[in-house]
Amino acid sequence: MDVSTSPLIDRSLSAFARGYTWLPGLLGGRSGGVARTRVLGKPALVVRGPEAVRFFYDERNVRRSGALPGPVLSTLFGHDAVHTLDGDAHRARKEFFLPLLDPGRIAGLVEHVNAAWDDAAREWSKQGRVVLFDAASVVLTRGVCDWAGVRLDGDSAVAELARDLVAMVDGFATAGPRHFRARRARSRQEQDFARLVEDVRAGRATAPQGSVLAAVCAHRESTGELLHPHTAAVELLNVIRPTVAISWFVAYAAHALHLHLTPRRRDRLRDGDIPYAAAFAHEVRRFYPFAPYLGGLAVRDLSWRNVAVPAGAMVLLDVFGQNHDDALWGDPHVFRPERFLEHPVGRDELIPQGGGEPRTGHRCPGEGLTIGLLEALAMRLADLEYTVPDQDLKISLHRIPARVRSGFAVEQVRVTGAT
Repeated sequence: MDVSTSPLIDRSLSAFARGYTWLPGLLGGRSGGVARTRVLGKPALVVRGPEAVRFFYDERNVRRSGALPGPVLSTLFGHDAVHTLDGDAHRARKEFFLPLLDPGRIAGLVEHVNAAWDDAAREWSKQGRVVLFDAASVVLTRGVCDWAGVRLDGDSAVAELARDLVAMVDGFATAGPRHFRARRARSRQEQDFARLVEDVRAGRATAPQGSVLAAVCAHRESTGELLHPHTAAVELLNVIRPTVAISWFVAYAAHALHLHLTPRRRDRLRDGDIPYAAAFAHEVRRFYPFAPYLGGLAVRDLSWRNVAVPAGAMVLLDVFGQNHDDALWGDPHVFRPERFLEHPVGRDELIPQGGGEPRTGHRCPGEGLTIGLLEALAMRLADLEYTVPDQDLKISLHRIPARVRSGFAVEQVRVTGAT
């Protein structure tokens, strides 16, 4: 049935109001479902399922250039970011990120963040109350900047950058104060990082050999030209900002440990069971809400499962719905890390950071970093002794990005020293 000419009501307000439940509501319980709607004045094709992921990431069908709204670029990704490119330009720019996928580089980042966590945990033990979301953001900022070769001048500079990086993520999908805080934070940090790039290139500052900072300062576009300082700043932030966004997953991990894991399963993390830590990390990313959906523009007139949209229409991939699809997961609303020990992770099944091939496509190149860090921090978190005071642990699916409302506060922190 070709319904490309049927009238559609614009659902932009529903997207804001319903959050993570918006696209699952349109698709219902249909695994591999498809629907049409209208968003931001454009007809939109909504898809879900592993086959739809391959359809969505095929550059013959969907392009990213021009697809991301200006408010998202001004907060989360930055204008001229790799996320806005397609084809040869995208592949050339992505070469900057590919070395970050190397297991040795990931191990180096994990080492820096672990050291920052261990230092911070000793201080937490002297404090009465610690909000893990906020504390993790500072730990991750310190660790990733040390690893990336970005020197920060003292604790206050680390805390200020952490606040700005969190604000960029927290305000990308909303209007009002959160959004304007995100815009101001990105503008401020893009200016600071652009000056750092200019100083390195002019010899006024040094970038450690082999560091991310050195790489971004030296990277050339497909034209052979050095990245403009602003674009270099954007891409440097697009390494550091997603790493600090793991604060969301740290709070989710604490939430899972408190509400969903038995002491015996927690002990597997505490005892350094690496396969279980990997399974736990995957399940946190699957179970908890982070990215609600991803969008692109139709390269040509498209039809998916007999539902058609014209060239230039939006194509929306239902990330949250797919990660909670009963046909894929069996018991999607049960937190069960063991599912990832029972069968390998399907590339186009689990898509909290996108699908497709990370080396050539638009799947987040930092996904390996996220998994490695979440594995390590989950084990360290399980190894901490603490009490959980009364607080609001709700997670609203109408807020994007969703957060544990209290940030997950803990008291009487004690470092056991097992890690």
